[in-house]
Amino acid sequence: MEKVAAKTKKEPAENKTGTKFSKETYIKWYESMLLMRKFEEKTGHLYIQQKIRGFCHLYIGQEALVAGSESVLRKEDRVITAYRDHAHPIGRGMHPKYIMAEMMAKATGCSKGKGGSMHMFSKEFNFFGGHGIVGGQIPLGAGIAFADKYNGNDNVTLCYMGDGAVRQGALHEAFNMAMLWKLPVIFIIENNNYAMGTSVERTSNVHDLWKLGLAYDMPSKPVDGMTCEAVHEAIEEAVNRARKGDGPTLLEMKTYRYKGHSMSDAQTYRTKDEVKEYQAQDPIEKVLATIKKNKWMTDADIEKAEQKVDDIVAESVKFGEDSPYPTIDELYKDVYVQDDYPYIVE
Repeated sequence: MEKVAAKTKKEPAENKTGTKFSKETYIKWYESMLLMRKFEEKTGHLYIQQKIRGFCHLYIGQEALVAGSESVLRKEDRVITAYRDHAHPIGRGMHPKYIMAEMMAKATGCSKGKGGSMHMFSKEFNFFGGHGIVGGQIPLGAGIAFADKYNGNDNVTLCYMGDGAVRQGALHEAFNMAMLWKLPVIFIIENNNYAMGTSVERTSNVHDLWKLGLAYDMPSKPVDGMTCEAVHEAIEEAVNRARKGDGPTLLEMKTYRYKGHSMSDAQTYRTKDEVKEYQAQDPIEKVLATIKKNKWMTDADIEKAEQKVDDIVAESVKFGEDSPYPTIDELYKDVYVQDDYPYIVE
């Protein structure tokens, strides 16, 4: 029975509804992405009201990347990403109120109010940021995976990056070492077509970014990042490979952000028609269409799910607004390791 179950999980057969995934998986994808979407929409409104300050980058349109990946991962697996990082901890299972509090610079935030929008972190959920330095998370992701390999467990690290970050030289060093040491890391390019306002075509001679991994003999391929099913299957293949000790994978997730690069982006580099073209492929609507087709949720169920998400977002805003700011003495904490840190483990 165990062998059959394992085989079914790895290569799911189509059921009578014509899908490879269960009702529970689709509903989980829908509710998770809907929460990410509505949370980000509310974040945008609060930023305009100046209740959130600093830089702010929304994930609206790219939700399938996180939802499709998390339906494969275990809690013990690690995730690290760039500064468009609000959705990833939600996908990991963190309550959004701690993310909202962080963006409001409150002490109850997941980074104690010291990181803000671009520097989320959670040891509990194995989420390692949130990095403001473009491409800075790439060698860090390889390093986290190295730690797991060194410690002899079968955890896997997902290292997300934007299409602009692949221009950084550290990527090539990390790719080389990851392949040399067969590290359990999956490099994910969130290719939303633009590095800030500059298209891939204007910054790279290689337009198919997944091909960059081929120079290191790294298994690499493009993935439809607007579809949860495609993301799940690609991540599952890569995760199984990493857990077996066969090393890293590079996946170019082709996706799109409906909003600007940041809240201050006027978006003069793209047309409204282009945005509408991608909105017609909305990942939430795709999943909801499958749910409705198979009658897995009634209209009342969908309305209830939407209300649940609205309540969570409202709770998150209230929690953030009611929370205190960090005290002055927090300036001197979490900067260096404490004196009693066990530098040497015998």
